[in-house]
Amino acid sequence: MSDFLASVERRAFKQAVFSVQEEEAALDIVQDSMLRLAEKYSGRPAAELPLLFQRILQNAIRDHFRRTKVRSTWTTLLHSMGLGGEDDDADPLDTLEVDDLSSVPSSPSGQLEQSQTMEAIEEALRALPARQREAFVLRYWEELDVSETAKVMGCSEGSVKTHCSRATHALAKILKAKGITL
Repeated sequence: MSDFLASVERRAFKQAVFSVQEEEAALDIVQDSMLRLAEKYSGRPAAELPLLFQRILQNAIRDHFRRTKVRSTWTTLLHSMGLGGEDDDADPLDTLEVDDLSSVPSSPSGQLEQSQTMEAIEEALRALPARQREAFVLRYWEELDVSETAKVMGCSEGSVKTHCSRATHALAKILKAKGITL
């Protein structure tokens, strides 16, 4: 179990960051997802863990958005009545180090070009609608097949194909406008 979790933590963190666009929230989501997997499914065969983890992670991301919506509704109501107030004394969470040195070019110019390209790709991913981004990341980053992605997303295989196609075309258009061809 620990080997599996260690192998997916960085990708899961990036996936959560793409979805919620807040590193602190993404860390919480990934940690909670890993805990749920370990608590409820530690006895399952290793082959089942990737799909179970992806489903738990996607549900945790959806729960985050639900909680955020409810909190913002109540915060707005309390502020309008003069009762609100944020506690700014919270300690910032330590963040994961996201750099993977195995694919870093040796020359400084290569490193700069790679970091600029990755930044442009991540920005383009953030611009996608949530379902397209989710389908794209699961299919092409997590390398799940269409049926596995459909199970994780809770939709049909046809919907996964549609979301992936639209995401691919949108990303290509955005990146081509920036002069990036992959």
